[in-house]
Amino acid sequence: MSVQIERHHFNVDEYYRMGAAGIFSEDDRVELIEGEVIRMSPIGSRHAACVDRIVNALLSRFAGHGAIVRVQNPIQLDEYSEPQPDVSLLHLRDDFYANSHPTPADVLLLVEVADSSIEYDRVIKVPLYARAGIMEVWLVDLTKDTIEFYAQPLNGAYQISQHATSGESLTSSSIPALTLSAESILG
Repeated sequence: MSVQIERHHFNVDEYYRMGAAGIFSEDDRVELIEGEVIRMSPIGSRHAACVDRIVNALLSRFAGHGAIVRVQNPIQLDEYSEPQPDVSLLHLRDDFYANSHPTPADVLLLVEVADSSIEYDRVIKVPLYARAGIMEVWLVDLTKDTIEFYAQPLNGAYQISQHATSGESLTSSSIPALTLSAESILG
């Protein structure tokens, strides 16, 4: 006997109405992924330090040069997904995205840092970013001290996939002159 259940997938407007109604508190770490509200993992000290290193590296290269560096803020991919990547590098906009969250066209680079959530990020979020047309994603795997590099989305999948470990560097395929050593990211 097969049991069929019907799931309700929330859209972005419903997600924000739930927040306004107090269903989520400001301290709840959740994001909307393909219509489902997903609780995010707590941020450990190594994760936080890695995010800080990435932010410092990007700010030193792009502050005042036509880009915005954001930390753990939403990107609206479509009507049913609004993840909060650890770091995003965005095209500069005069309102600093006060009037609406960035969309895929606004994104130069997304970075996810993961330890306990690595498989979720690799299997769910990276393909989600590819389907949305995000040009480049870096996935920092703290469990293996590896950085995975994904670029050139086509038909919902990244055409380029590379890895960098200690002693190697990552060079962006979509941002001229962006090269970072693995050590500068991993510590």
